[in-house]
Amino acid sequence: MKDSNGTVLSDGDSVQVIKDLKVKGSSSTLKRGKVFKNIRLSSKEGEIECRDGKSTLVLKTCFLKKA
Repeated sequence: MKDSNGTVLSDGDSVQVIKDLKVKGSSSTLKRGKVFKNIRLSSKEGEIECRDGKSTLVLKTCFLKKA
């Protein structure tokens, strides 16, 4: 898997959001610059899983860059 800049991502990496994103099914928004640590690669191409508090989010790698 690669991020928006073409850098290869692996399990345990940290990523940063490059654009404000609305969270589907919630009223919250992920602001640009938010960092997620210890990501997991998903079985689907172009998606990763990360934790935000107690919830698990699935994010597309086109909106992320390696931190």
